[in-house]
Amino acid sequence: MSDLETVTVGLWQQIKEDWEAHGRDWTKPGFRAVATQRFGVWRMTIKSKVLRSPFSILYRALYRHARNIYGIDLPYTVKLGRRVIIEHQGAIVIHGNCVIGDDCIIRQGVTLGNRYLDRPFEAPKLGDRVNVGAGAKILGGLIIGDEVNIGANAVVLSDIPADQTAVGIPAKIIKSVNNNLDLIGLVATGQNEIQY
Repeated sequence: MSDLETVTVGLWQQIKEDWEAHGRDWTKPGFRAVATQRFGVWRMTIKSKVLRSPFSILYRALYRHARNIYGIDLPYTVKLGRRVIIEHQGAIVIHGNCVIGDDCIIRQGVTLGNRYLDRPFEAPKLGDRVNVGAGAKILGGLIIGDEVNIGANAVVLSDIPADQTAVGIPAKIIKSVNNNLDLIGLVATGQNEIQY
């Protein structure tokens, strides 16, 4: 994720990209949570606290609605890339110090948080095009490379290099042929054991 690129794109352009990434459906809770986060970041660009205060009140109401009604906790302090998709609502908790790259997909039940109580500010950093499966937990100051797939309900406790797939508890990288895991091919040929 390029910080310079994110700064030069305006609020409405980012929201338009997010809307298109969410299938042009403004009623999706994931889109609403991402738009609220973008609004929260934008309001902080207003230097005067007096002028910012009405926007802050509105942001807090929208943030609480996304958190309490949709179950998506996405604070404005998250460094969120472009076209991030929150696929489904419910039990999504994202640490305020997380970095999420461009074109990532996050599904229901995902936690991106700290691992140790004595290190409360450590949070995961996701590269571009990371696909996080439902129920996955990514804990600690980890770095997840570009184009990584995290399996459903995986618990990731260590860094994952780019172009890999990690599954299990604790998550392990699974070997794949040419970095393209063919689960349908494995099932069709009767090879239902994945090599770790």
